[in-house]
Formats: sequence, C-alpha cells, structure tokens
Amino acid sequence: MAVKWRSPIGRNYKLGVRLVSVSLAGLVFGLSMVMGTLWLSWALEGAAAAINDTGSLRVQSVRIGLNLNQPRMDILQLHHQIQAMDQTLVALRQGDPQRPMRMPGSPSVQKQFSELANSWHTRLAPILNQYEIQPEQRNRLAAEYLTELSAFVTAADRLVWQIEAENASDTSILRASQLALIVLMLAGSVAVIYLLYGWVIRPVQALNQGIKQMTARNFDARVPVEGHDEFGELATGFNDMAAQLKALYSDLESRVEEKTRQLALQNDELTTLYEFSAYLSQPGELEHRCEGFLSRLILHFGATGGTVRILDPRQNNLHMTVHQGISEQFARDELCLHAGDCLCGEAAQKGIMQLHDFRHLPKDFSYRCQEEGFNSIAIAQIKMGSQHLGSYTLHFQIPREFTSDDRRLFEAVGQHLGIAIENQRLLARTRQLAVAEERNLVAQGLHDSIAQGLNFLKLQVQMLKDSIKREATKEIQEVIELIDIGVRESYDDVRELLTNFRIKLGEGDLTDALRIACDRFEHQTALPVTLEIEDQGPPLPTEQQLQVLFIVQEALSNIRKHARATQVWITLKNSGDFILTVRDNGCGFDLNKKNTLAEHHVGLLIMAERATRLGATFEMTSQPGSGTTLDLRLAQAERMAA
Repeated sequence: MAVKWRSPIGRNYKLGVRLVSVSLAGLVFGLSMVMGTLWLSWALEGAAAAINDTGSLRVQSVRIGLNLNQPRMDILQLHHQIQAMDQTLVALRQGDPQRPMRMPGSPSVQKQFSELANSWHTRLAPILNQYEIQPEQRNRLAAEYLTELSAFVTAADRLVWQIEAENASDTSILRASQLALIVLMLAGSVAVIYLLYGWVIRPVQALNQGIKQMTARNFDARVPVEGHDEFGELATGFNDMAAQLKALYSDLESRVEEKTRQLALQNDELTTLYEFSAYLSQPGELEHRCEGFLSRLILHFGATGGTVRILDPRQNNLHMTVHQGISEQFARDELCLHAGDCLCGEAAQKGIMQLHDFRHLPKDFSYRCQEEGFNSIAIAQIKMGSQHLGSYTLHFQIPREFTSDDRRLFEAVGQHLGIAIENQRLLARTRQLAVAEERNLVAQGLHDSIAQGLNFLKLQVQMLKDSIKREATKEIQEVIELIDIGVRESYDDVRELLTNFRIKLGEGDLTDALRIACDRFEHQTALPVTLEIEDQGPPLPTEQQLQVLFIVQEALSNIRKHARATQVWITLKNSGDFILTVRDNGCGFDLNKKNTLAEHHVGLLIMAERATRLGATFEMTSQPGSGTTLDLRLAQAERMAA
C-alpha cells in the first residue's frame, strides 16, 4: 500500500515568508542558547573569583592575628591590612564584571556572606580599632581577636563551601544546556531538511517530472497543487499550460485553417488596397479617377450603385461628382447636399462611417434612397489626414453584412481617394504657380527692356514735336535718327526676349543652352565669342540653371548695346563652387560716374536681382578703354540639389 505524502505545514504562505520565518526562529533560538551559555560561563567564572576572594579573607584575617602577637607591632601595616579586608568585603558585595567576579545570588549564599561581613564589622574590626588606640591593652585585645578569629574563619569556610555548591549546580546546568543545544540543533536540522524537502525539493521534482512527460507529448500530465505559495502558483500555471497545449494540439488543424483563411482575407484586403492606390496614383482628371474608384468599389462589395461627393468647405456643401446605378432624377435631386442633411450629409458632418438598413425603419417613414428601391446604404468619408474632403456611398438592393475587415477596407480606400484628390489639387496649384512665374518673368523682361525703350521713344517723340514747332530742321533729323535707332533696338529686344523665353531647360542642359546663346549672339552681331566650360561638379537644378542662362543673355545684350567690343569671353567652372565669368574688350566705363553707370543700370539691376535669387555673389569691374568683366560665384553651401 502506497503511503500518501502529507505536505508540511505552511504551504498556504509564500515561500519567502516561510524561509525568512524559519531562519529568524533558528537565529533567535541559537542566539538565546549561546547567550544563556555565555551567561552561565560568566557566572561560573565570577563565582570562582568570589571563592578566591573569600579564601583571601581567611588568609588576611589569620595574618592579622599573627601580626598582633609580634613583640613589636607595625601599626601602619595593621592599618593597611584592615583596609584590604574592607575592600575585599566591598568587592564581594558589589561584584566586578571586568574580572569577572560575582557572588552567587542564592539566599543561602547571601545570608552566609552577611554573617561573615557582620562578624568582621561587629567583632573583629572593633578589636583591631581598639588595638590601635589602646597600646596598654594590646595583649588582651590580641588574645580576644584570636578567640573571635576561629568563628570568622569557620563562617568564611562555610561561605566558600556554599559558593562551590552553587558553582557546581551552575556547571551542571551549563552541561545540560550544551547537551540540550546539541539535541535541539540535530532536531532543528532534521526539521529544516524535512521542511525544505516538502517546500522546495519535492515541488521541483514534481514540476521536473511533469516537464518530462510534456516533452514526451503526454499533455494529460498534471502536477499536484498542494498550497497557495509560489510552487502552488507554478503548478497551477503548469496545469493550465498543459490544458492549453492539449487544446491547441487537439484543434491545431482547425486553427491553421482559420489562420490561413484570415491571412487570405488580409492578402485580399492588401491586394485591393494596392489596386486602389495604384489606380488613383495614375495621372488623369479628377472626375475620371472618381468614376474608376466608384466602379471598383461597387464591384468589390457587390453594391447596386453608389455616389462620390466632394465637400465645398466655403458653403459646407457636398457636391455629387460621379454616380452609378442610380436614376438621373435621383442624381439631380441630390446633386448638392448640405452637410447635415439626409443620411449622407449627417455622416459627413459627424466624420464617421455609417451603415443603415432601411428594413428596420418605421413603415411610415422613408428616405429618398429607400424610394429608389435600395434596402441599405454604406457611407464613408474621403479624408487626407485630418482634413475632410468629401464622402462616398454604396447603395444595396440586397443588404450586405459588413465585417470588421470590410469596414476597415471600406474606410481605408477613402484615404487613398483623399490623397489622389489632394494630389490633383496640388498639381493644379503647381501649374497655376508655374504660369504665374512664367508671366512674372515675361512681365519683368518687358519692363526691363521694352518698357525702357518705349520710354526713350516717348521722350524722343516729345522732342520731335518741340523741334517741329520751332522748325529746327537739323534737330528734327537728329531726333528722327534717334527714334529709328530706338525702334530697331526695341525690335531687337523683342526678338531677343521671345527667343529667350522659348528656351526650356532640363537637368544638365545649361552647357548646351550657353552654346546656343553664344552661337545666336555671334550670328546677330558678328562678334566672336570664346566659351570655356570646366564641368566637373553635379548639375544645378533647373531653376538655378535658368537664372544663370538669363544672366548670360542679359550680359550679352548689354555688350551688344553699349560695349562696342570686338571679342567676348565666357568662362564657366563647375566644381565645388559654381563660377561664371563674362568679359569683353569693349570701351568700358567708369564705375564712379553716375551718368555713365545710368546707361547700364537697367541690365545690371536685372543681373544683380537674378544673382540674389540664386543666392550668389555678383561683381562687376570696368575701366574706360579696358572692357568690362562680370563675375558670378555660387558657393557650394548655397547650391540646391538637382
């Protein structure tokens, strides 16, 4: 018959609490026993010292008696002997922990000590005091002292015997305590081993056995739960794990099929999202994108029809952009819907997805969608981040249940449509900005060239009228020649401006454009142009290339108008910094003279302004008869990435 194991006490308490409690109990018990034995050994040592001091009383009293019978007694020595006796009695009465010396505290010992001390103080000490002050009675007093001495010695012997008896009793107690301590230590060790086996070793063995059975795929293995401590919690957790593993292995195939089905649904969802994203990212008109979006959405969810509405934030209206599967009359009736009206407007105002089943509505109430023959609708919002752009609705003649995956997909595609709508709007704004920038460039070119020429012609016409009034024929001829020159220069400026604005640059096309500009300048003016290019760095972006090209064209235009040069040099170095130099050997001018500088200020201002747009430095050096040099330097830190 198998013996059932009984769990040791305390299994309902935490293991740490039990171990600490046992350790503290053992520590308190051990310290108590050690302190008791130390106290007993100290008492025995003190009693032995008391025996020695008591024996010294006998010796000292006898020595005093012998000294009294000496023919020539030393009174000073007698006085010292009496003090020694008194000090010994005081030490026996008070004890001395440092020696140690201690008189046993039993009543018999204390009574005998009191008799001994009384014998000294009442019998012997008075005789010795009289012996000191009555020299003529010393013989009688010495004989009387010796008579009383025998009783004092007898009392001292009796006190020594009683102290020895007490000491023997304490020695027996000390030995018994040590034997008891040994027995209790053995019993405590057995108890601790028993408790540790029941508290730690056996639960660990049970868990180890359970793990071995689990390793052998025996999921019916269980570990006994014998308490509410840490090992009890581990056993409970092990049993729960075994039960879960058994359940997992029992329906593993069905779980794999369920996970496979969920993965397939997620893959279908991702595929659908990718298809919507790929379609909406294609270029095209917004209405066409919305139509394709709605067609794919209706096909995927099996809807009968649907609509896409774009929000007008100024008037808070939803405008129907595209529709499918609904009547034209219905589309005209709800072409413009205020946010908050009907179900679509209400969903747009709340900014959430909504599903409505008209079969659950009261029969005396109906929506316009219900009158069209639809039994349910699903509404979601078109969003770009937190920005609300519109909504889209699917109409169902046969109601469809939307799972959580369906709802997530139905809402997610609206975000892709929102991105596409916002991209279309950003593209339109970009085109508007490009057109505005192009118009600004044209306006600046007209203002900086044609307007200046027309202003000059206007001034010459006024001078011509004045000369005609005064009939100054010579002045009339000169003014006509100036007007002719101004008209030709304005005509050349117009041709040059039109030619410049036809130039289109791509990345890395600056060198080709410079060569074309130089060739055109040589063809127009018959002036040779030397172009030197050291292109070892990355290309500038198109915006910066265009500004550099305009600066070169403006410099060549100024050379054509004012320099009267016979040679032009253009040098371009593109490495870390971008450096452009335009030099001619023309007449030059004095930079310090305002009237001379005024003839060139229009072109210089144009070039300086374009250099500022580049973030570059622009310098000009010129002297009369030594030509003009223009330097443009774009530091590496100011270059934009192409």
